[in-house]
Amino acid sequence: MLGAYVELRQLVTFEAVIRHRTVTDAAVALGLAPSSVSQQIRTLEGGLGVSLFTRGPRGMEPTPAGERLRGWARTLLDTAEQAVHDVRGERLRLRLGALETLAGSHVPLVLARLAERRPDITVDVHSDRTRHGLLTDVADGRLDAALLLDAGEALGGLGFPAPDEPLAFLDLDPVPLALVAAPTHSLAARPALTPADLDDERLLVNVPECSFWLAGQHLLGAGPRRVRAGGVPVMRAWAEHGLGVTLLPRFAVTDSLRAGTLVQLALPVPDLSLRLVWRKDRETLPELRDVLYAAARP
Repeated sequence: MLGAYVELRQLVTFEAVIRHRTVTDAAVALGLAPSSVSQQIRTLEGGLGVSLFTRGPRGMEPTPAGERLRGWARTLLDTAEQAVHDVRGERLRLRLGALETLAGSHVPLVLARLAERRPDITVDVHSDRTRHGLLTDVADGRLDAALLLDAGEALGGLGFPAPDEPLAFLDLDPVPLALVAAPTHSLAARPALTPADLDDERLLVNVPECSFWLAGQHLLGAGPRRVRAGGVPVMRAWAEHGLGVTLLPRFAVTDSLRAGTLVQLALPVPDLSLRLVWRKDRETLPELRDVLYAAARP
């Protein structure tokens, strides 16, 4: 029987060591003494009869047995949590992460779909400024799923690294982009443009990890001069003042285009995808896959 070899608290500790790489950091995260963390790992290894960690240059590295337990630990802990909610008669809860860029524009639409199709669930939303933080939380089980921007047939097709954990995804909606500039910009009146026409132009950007920076790399290559302005509102404002061109989601510049403070340049721009990402090994949890697909378009 499972209880004869493994306790749930040992699996929680095991996951913390996996996540934080050191016994000390895991102990801080769990509010335990390092000696208690070490003892629980030794007890877990003794009960299973295998070694779960080795010490490497990056800290505590999982052995092959530790890697196999990693997926089982998350499944067992999630199942235990679902069992508690079911016994208590509590509503199914979905922990959903989203990029801050999407929090006001797309998250409400997804929540509305879920509310219509699955009124039996409660959704807790966590926003994050970084894609890496969201993917890490999904990979480590702190989030059930996350909304981000991507492109292509595989996770990370936009140009960012994907975690090693097996992740699945579903594209919910297209997210149109627009290459914009002030009406007085020299390219504004051109009836058609190619990427080469933007060589040496000032391209207003945020940081290399930004989805719109990555999209600009795909569309325009290295030709434009990158000028770091800041987040979406700053890039939009600088473009309105004639300080350069910028590639932004169309929803972020609709009002400016309508008011005439920005114009869309005549260069075709492919859409990004609003992508819902989750761990493949969590699809076996009761109803989770159904809930995730309920967020999809009709």
